[in-house]
Amino acid sequence: MTMNTFDMIYEKVMQIPRGRVATYGTIARLCGNPKLSRVVGYALHVNPRPGEIPCHRVVNRFGRVSSGFAFGGEGVQRSLLENEGVVFGEDGAVDLKKYGWYG
Repeated sequence: MTMNTFDMIYEKVMQIPRGRVATYGTIARLCGNPKLSRVVGYALHVNPRPGEIPCHRVVNRFGRVSSGFAFGGEGVQRSLLENEGVVFGEDGAVDLKKYGWYG
């Protein structure tokens, strides 16, 4: 069975460990095409299994949460990450050197 792009994205996102984050670009690269960052964002926006696919663990290249987090806004995404032990800096970003996951 061949996976479609969204399935590949969801598979990679499900591998992000609790308390870690990946960027849209990292997920795109792990799927084999670093130019798919926007597609990753769209796939997560329409996440069919939000309780199973931890889309809240994906942040932008600056370590910031999405202002349009599909499941309740950026405050919800930040709260979910903080509940996993992710700490945000004064600038509102996650330290990708400390919390980043690169597959």
